[in-house]
Amino acid sequence: MAADANAAFHAVVTGRVQGVGFRYSAVREARRFGLRGSVFNSGDSSVEVHAEGDLPKLERFLAWLHEGPPGAHVRDVEVTWGTPTGSYSRFDVEF
Repeated sequence: MAADANAAFHAVVTGRVQGVGFRYSAVREARRFGLRGSVFNSGDSSVEVHAEGDLPKLERFLAWLHEGPPGAHVRDVEVTWGTPTGSYSRFDVEF
């Protein structure tokens, strides 16, 4: 596990978050912050995010998740904090 992977979260983002480029924008933002993890569309029209990294960077990424990209309308972000697994080498879209 990377030395800076000191925190992790799982987030479920609801609202108009599918079909608006949310996943690819999330990848761009997470990589900009140097985070590792994944993002994917859920069957219930939400987007799920697993992210690991430095706590202040995770908090900034989480703030971005509350806004999303242009065209998205985020209604809610349900977050569960946890321990990093160290199983991610970068941040990607999961299918």
